[in-house]
Amino acid sequence: MIETERSVVVGDGASPTTSRLSWSRAVIFSAGVILAGILALPGRTVTTKYVNDLFVFLDGAHRIVLGQVPNVDFHSSLGPLTFYIPAAGYGLSGSMGGAMPAGMAILVFLLAAIAAEIVSSRMHKAFGLPLAIFLLLIVAAPANPGERIGELTFAMFYNRIGWASLGLLLVMYLPRLPAAGNSKAVDAACASFLVLLMLYTKITYGVVGLAFLLFMLFDRRQIGWVTLALGMIAVSSIAIEIVWRGGFNYLADLGLSAKNSGGLLALTALGHLVRNNLADLLVYLAVALIVLSLTPGYRHLLFVAFCGTTGILLIGQNFQTVGILTLGAGAAIITESLFRAKLLSRYGTARFALPLLLAFLLLPAALGNAASLAIHAYYTAGGRGKPIPLPAFSEIRLVEIWSAGQYEYFEGYNRTLADASAALSQLMSADERVAVLDFVNPFSAGLGLTPPVGDSVWYHWGRTLGPDDHPPAEEMFADVDLILDPKWPIEIWTGNGLRDLYAHYIARHYSLVRETADWRIYRRKAS
Repeated sequence: MIETERSVVVGDGASPTTSRLSWSRAVIFSAGVILAGILALPGRTVTTKYVNDLFVFLDGAHRIVLGQVPNVDFHSSLGPLTFYIPAAGYGLSGSMGGAMPAGMAILVFLLAAIAAEIVSSRMHKAFGLPLAIFLLLIVAAPANPGERIGELTFAMFYNRIGWASLGLLLVMYLPRLPAAGNSKAVDAACASFLVLLMLYTKITYGVVGLAFLLFMLFDRRQIGWVTLALGMIAVSSIAIEIVWRGGFNYLADLGLSAKNSGGLLALTALGHLVRNNLADLLVYLAVALIVLSLTPGYRHLLFVAFCGTTGILLIGQNFQTVGILTLGAGAAIITESLFRAKLLSRYGTARFALPLLLAFLLLPAALGNAASLAIHAYYTAGGRGKPIPLPAFSEIRLVEIWSAGQYEYFEGYNRTLADASAALSQLMSADERVAVLDFVNPFSAGLGLTPPVGDSVWYHWGRTLGPDDHPPAEEMFADVDLILDPKWPIEIWTGNGLRDLYAHYIARHYSLVRETADWRIYRRKAS
């Protein structure tokens, strides 16, 4: 019997001691605190790519600080927490450069507390600790999942929140260990927090989380906390809507996005995803076959299928081609259930193969995320890189690590921002409001301007708007004094599409007042 299994068998036979569970909780929580500190303490942001995506969240945070409410005062197909998280980070750090790191550090801290409770009460330390750290690193690393080490970005951070939250929720498939006791209220609070976090950050993850809770209703051992969690989610959603009053607008914005971005994955796209993730899928299948052959059961089979299917569907609607992060969590969870069954001592091959297969699923992503976090800390602590040339963004630095093409591309974008900033300083008065015919408007937050009301923080051709489905011009520009039309948009399809859609409205209501090397600037005509 290997040492890992022996400790599990002793734990199940003699009940793990309270001190052992407390030690596991302390390690997980301490790891989260350390990761949060590494992320937030420098108080700066370093990025190598997707700079325009970063501006989306900072624009939303700036609007919130000035009193605007997501989906009430501005449109977004992303949940309101996508903007309240950086707004909280801005409040904590006091600068736009610290907004994203500090906001994500707050979230890492909260998820570490949840992980300490969920994982330590349900998994032996040999499997629970690696899984918990793997999930916390997903949230803490300023990098898009599946991309190369050193490609630093806070873009699409909501996907990392979704993957990690869903992974922690999946751990609740396992009943509590005997020494952990039976705390329905604590379990329900943890589950409802995770589902609400997903629902109000990116709704697709929240839908999967709700589906998992419905699946768990068929487990008579855990039905108590599941029903309580569903009730807490329902009550919380009603309370949030009473305060927020943006829920129906949120669904309308999601509907507009769905019309433009299409429906389910096409077979061709599905084939590409399977091919790009084939190694992970085969390893996950091997783990599943080993576990199901030793402890057959329909619940395990359904759980394995749920983790794999929902993971493929989620990555299919992300800007991500590699890294189905439910596979590692699902494999660790079903392996834990096998160790609880005390069967591995009879099967020598399985007891050695399973830890290696789990390491294949967990270790590369964990090491990559840890390296990205360390690189970000190194560059931010030293103040390296070129600052974004807008006053409020001076603590956001563009750095060149290994992707020279990306650096040159966004360096050119920065040049256009400096050009627009100089022109606006000569043209506008303090109370005028600016819109940009491009992917994002960085000037309200970057120059400390009052943002318009009724527009969107994010325009993406074929995703949030298109030729047939788009916001009306009367709504988008109702509160806009100056329109900036870029000659070199950061997202060319979006820039060209916006110009074509709203050209007639702009011609009727605005006059060209300045043309620079990079911009055409229009001012609203006098009534």
